[in-house]
Amino acid sequence: MFVESIKSPGLAQISYLIGDGSEAAVIDPRRDCEIYAEKARERGCRVTHIFETHRNEDLISGAPILAGLTNAPVHHGPNPAGKIAYADTVREGDQFTFGSMQLKVLETPGHTDDSLSYAIYDQNFGKQAVGVFTGDALFVGDVGRTDFYPERAEEVAGLLYDSLRKILSLGDQAILYPAHGAGSVCGDNMANRDFSTLGYERENNPMLQIEQRKDFIAKKLTEHHEQPPYFRNMEQLNLSGGAPAARLVTPPALSPDDLEKLSESAAMIDVRGITAYLGSHLPGSLAIPCDMIPAFAGWFLRAEDDIVLIADSSAQAQAAARHLARIGFDRVQGFLNTALPGWAAAARPFASVPVVDVSRVKSRVESGKEGWQLLDVRGKNEVDEGIVPGAKAIYVGHLPEHLRTLSKEITYTVMCASGARATIAASILRRSGFENVEVFLGSMGAWRAAGNDVTEPN
Repeated sequence: MFVESIKSPGLAQISYLIGDGSEAAVIDPRRDCEIYAEKARERGCRVTHIFETHRNEDLISGAPILAGLTNAPVHHGPNPAGKIAYADTVREGDQFTFGSMQLKVLETPGHTDDSLSYAIYDQNFGKQAVGVFTGDALFVGDVGRTDFYPERAEEVAGLLYDSLRKILSLGDQAILYPAHGAGSVCGDNMANRDFSTLGYERENNPMLQIEQRKDFIAKKLTEHHEQPPYFRNMEQLNLSGGAPAARLVTPPALSPDDLEKLSESAAMIDVRGITAYLGSHLPGSLAIPCDMIPAFAGWFLRAEDDIVLIADSSAQAQAAARHLARIGFDRVQGFLNTALPGWAAAARPFASVPVVDVSRVKSRVESGKEGWQLLDVRGKNEVDEGIVPGAKAIYVGHLPEHLRTLSKEITYTVMCASGARATIAASILRRSGFENVEVFLGSMGAWRAAGNDVTEPN
């Protein structure tokens, strides 16, 4: 009997290969799904069932693709947002057996209406659940978001409360297997580890400390989560079934001449680190460091966009293309890996973004410098905890829709928690014709470390 987790970096999505003997099942497969069949073969078994815990908003499900590779049926929960073309419906109490492992279906709505959890039992040892796959209902240190049905906000928060009690009734001994880890957009306060038990969560998870249903609902109603535009595309693809990802995900290398031709119609995404972008970059390129693609590319790209990558290496370009494919952006035309000093030596244009430190920002705040605006691009929950006096708050994901409200005649110093999101925001401003843009490197972390005061947002 085995449980093997397969984690997708960036998305922080966790899928599982489980089974015993010659049979195995996969829970929540990702789009590039050959890995599950390969790992099953390594264990001397074959994939006979595929289970989904819920509809996915943040990635393309690999379930229909894996079904095509293995001929295994896909099982999904009741009450989906539409007909799921590739799956059958399983319900509370349905059971499946893989050697000595028994899997039982639990209906656990709240995060979504179709959410399921799967409890597993070792039939050779005891009658208690060994573990439970909770999808996005329960995480290590947090619980699922409930903001996908705003017109039913109180109802779905209450449903999640009830579902969590059902999960906890499996017993403190059960191992928790969530669908996401820290860094996922599906939760704000997950612990930076992927292992726990229901007993540990019962004692230490802040959301499980809320005993009264009405208090839990009230707490959930105060939460604020962002929903990138690409979520809607994911929801539709995960009803009809997404196409397989390209087998060869490394994009072709481009010459500078190739890039100049493509840059007229393609989105140029600089996937290098933020310091590389700040030091020198191609004019008009958008900075999204490779490991930040899953969280931010969906705010600024459309599925039909042609994409050109600026990368340090073919390995980095491959990783970026894989991140993009998992969230539905397949039109990567190639990448440029020519070092920018070489680019500049050929008399080709490049640009840079100035950086400022905490002392410079503090002096400007205290002097009330005219023609200057500090722009805070952190999320609402972060801003609510305090903001630098005089700063204007616009979340980085919403910045494009606010550009018309900003004057191009003044200087903007962009900040976030450390400087990474600020660099993304600075690239958006520069691409949109804002010439006087700086990045506050260190940002709120540096501001607080220097002992400076914060104020409530306007």
